[in-house]
Amino acid sequence: MMAEGFTASGVAIAVDPIRILDELCTHFVEHSTVKRDGDQVSLEMTIGKAEIRQEGRKLAIELSCKSARALQNVRSVLAEHLFQFAGEDALELAWSDAPKADRLPDLREIRVVGARNISPHMRRVTIACEDTRHFAHGGLHFRLLIPPKGRTPIWPKLRSDGRIEWAKDEDALTVRIYTFRSVDLERGEIDIDFVLHEGENMPGTEWAVNATPGDIAGALGPGGGGVPDAAAMILAGDEAALPAISRIAAEVPAETHLRIFLEVDGPAEELPVPSAATVDLTWMHRNGAPAGTMGLIESAIKTALSNADADTFVWAGCERSEAKRIRDFLKTERGHDRHKMSIGAYWERSI
Repeated sequence: MMAEGFTASGVAIAVDPIRILDELCTHFVEHSTVKRDGDQVSLEMTIGKAEIRQEGRKLAIELSCKSARALQNVRSVLAEHLFQFAGEDALELAWSDAPKADRLPDLREIRVVGARNISPHMRRVTIACEDTRHFAHGGLHFRLLIPPKGRTPIWPKLRSDGRIEWAKDEDALTVRIYTFRSVDLERGEIDIDFVLHEGENMPGTEWAVNATPGDIAGALGPGGGGVPDAAAMILAGDEAALPAISRIAAEVPAETHLRIFLEVDGPAEELPVPSAATVDLTWMHRNGAPAGTMGLIESAIKTALSNADADTFVWAGCERSEAKRIRDFLKTERGHDRHKMSIGAYWERSI
């Protein structure tokens, strides 16, 4: 186990524990360092580590994290996936220090303060909450919880098995993942940038377009990785990753060197990327081509790495298939250190 300050032990009793271990390895390879030795699996994430060992029908679980918040997040994520991978098979999950069934500690009710378009396809919604400082550290991303129109929000609660209990049916919340673009502790306000997608089933976009002062929603987080700690970084992504890249650029130390590659449709979508660091910024234009079809981000990263040293941190956020190609290149062809890369599938192109 890692020498971390916060730990938890659990036992899952499953019908087919080996299949669940297989599913965990397949899924978490995109989000963590996965090591498997027979019936034992280790998942090392940025915020903590999970070691899972098969013992007959049991899966013995040991978690270790750097903070109580991280421990809660890792436990919830792992519990959700254990039940997901069990499918219709019965699964029993118990923890030695069962979490108190109560409102989620990382949940805050948020209120819209204002909203405006900052480019033709990017809308900024400013929100406020009672504890803005809660979102200033611990990750760049959060889950936006959109309540059904005309109904009092029923916020999720924590279950004793570590899962989150969500309201159902007419009270069901819509959940989408976004990035905190900036957190203003002095004003107690947070900016969230939304890409204005076209198409069906875009509840986050619809919420942002229609957001008016006083609207209520929920924010669950933060999580999903924070600002990398590296002297030199390559940051690359499309519109969906622009808020996260901008947040990283704004928060890195002045002595950092950033090479940033941003793919957008055209010049009208370019936005300022302020930073105290040394920044080499390249805008890449699709000029009407569909997003995620030109391989611009993959190509830019490969070119930039041709004259970069091994300590360079590589961060990318883009369409799922392109993210996979980038990740495979870094792991297999370049042999890049897993701890010096973060490649996220921010969205998936429909065929």
